[in-house]
Amino acid sequence: MIRSIAGRLGVFALSLLGASVVIFLACQALPGDPATALLGTSATPETIAAKRAELGLDRPLPVRYVEWVAGMLRGDFGRSFATGDSVTALIAPTLPVTGSLAALSLLLAIVIALPLGMVSALRRRHWQGGAVSVLAQLGMAVPAFWAGILLSIFFGVRLRVLPPNMYVPFAQDPVEWARHLVLPVVSLALVQAAVLIRYVRSAFLEVLHEDYFRTARAVGWTQGRALLRHGVRNAALSLVTVLGLQLAAILVGAVVVEKVFILPGLGSLLLTYADRKDVMVLQAVVMLLVLAVLVINALVEVAYVLIDPRLRAGGRA
Repeated sequence: MIRSIAGRLGVFALSLLGASVVIFLACQALPGDPATALLGTSATPETIAAKRAELGLDRPLPVRYVEWVAGMLRGDFGRSFATGDSVTALIAPTLPVTGSLAALSLLLAIVIALPLGMVSALRRRHWQGGAVSVLAQLGMAVPAFWAGILLSIFFGVRLRVLPPNMYVPFAQDPVEWARHLVLPVVSLALVQAAVLIRYVRSAFLEVLHEDYFRTARAVGWTQGRALLRHGVRNAALSLVTVLGLQLAAILVGAVVVEKVFILPGLGSLLLTYADRKDVMVLQAVVMLLVLAVLVINALVEVAYVLIDPRLRAGGRA
């Protein structure tokens, strides 16, 4: 068990190291020069060279990479090229926004996908199952930002029952915080729920052909009761398997949805400083997103073992 945990931690550390190298090199390869972006195209070559030296861009890439990684290990992401502010201070206020948006969207997607996936499996030969499948296909085809625009126009502008944009911190007003997150959360959750419904449906259909399900039916259990008793765990395995991928999709979708609803999250910060060619902010934001995905994937693996007793038995063997 200890060896297995150590191995997983080793893989996690190597993945994080590899991601940091790729992110650093990708950000350095972005078109445009931060010094030129700050000074403007009318700046002289001497002024640009002096600015590059001031920003540390004239030093070798390996030196800058090691300094960046060493700073991250201390919780210091450096300073913004554009404003001179601490990158850590810029990121800190955005984490609760993106974190709450992603977590609530994922939770709502699961709440929607479980019952609808079960209905789609149980009523697959009836109109209810067909309707759920059609809706799931439509949901998968609609981008999250487009769903956000439609919901904002209908519920925020036309009906005026929910705020169409902006954000209120939880500490300031919990009720308004929830009201301002309803539309962006639903925008992300509907798209992800459409994907999850397919996996849940497949999991429940698999249970319908298992011997233990037929045995439960033979002893007098109703189809719904037998499916709830034996299908939920199987569906949970399918959900857990794709949660890591879904979280990555939610984080990517949040980047655009935050811009649609003017939410001050990581996505808005990333897009704002991308326009300024601020490499330090871009590196830090993307690294945090990758870290979040890797941590969630590690937790998913642990949850998978906890849910499936066969894996625990294999580990003891």
